[in-house]
Amino acid sequence: MKQITKKLTALAVILVLHSSFFILHSEAQKYALIDMEYILKNVPAYERANEQLAQVSKRWQAEVEALTTEASTMYKNYQNEVVFLSQEQKQAKQDAIMQKEKEAADLKKKYFGPEGELFKKRESLMSPIQDEIYNAVKEVAELRGYQMVLDRASDNGIIFASPKIDISNEVLGKLGY
Repeated sequence: MKQITKKLTALAVILVLHSSFFILHSEAQKYALIDMEYILKNVPAYERANEQLAQVSKRWQAEVEALTTEASTMYKNYQNEVVFLSQEQKQAKQDAIMQKEKEAADLKKKYFGPEGELFKKRESLMSPIQDEIYNAVKEVAELRGYQMVLDRASDNGIIFASPKIDISNEVLGKLGY
């Protein structure tokens, strides 16, 4: 009888361990990696967008440099003429030079500032490409059952994460919020 009890206990332990393993194994998260650099290199629209950005950036940079050169030329002329100018003429020339430098700085900010034209142009060209790639990643992830897709080519990390694995609300609940 003790022998049977030991065998039944051992069998019960094995069944519990086996079912625990099965439960843990079935709930394991599936992850995938992508190489965003590789994907982008193979998307022709991305290359065309980069070419457009380079061309427009080059043109805008030339405009800024033209104004900067004009201001520099005005300053050099001023230095050559300064001894012959009255105080009012000096002030007028200095004001004109400063105005030209300000124009150059304002144009540079307009084109290349954080919310400048280049930023807006990049956003308008790249957003549709990024959305298309994201949607493709999401479709593949959902089809294959991946809860998270990471980009191994960048520091950004997560490209797609299933909302099912987001425990933010649980954490807020534990915090009392």
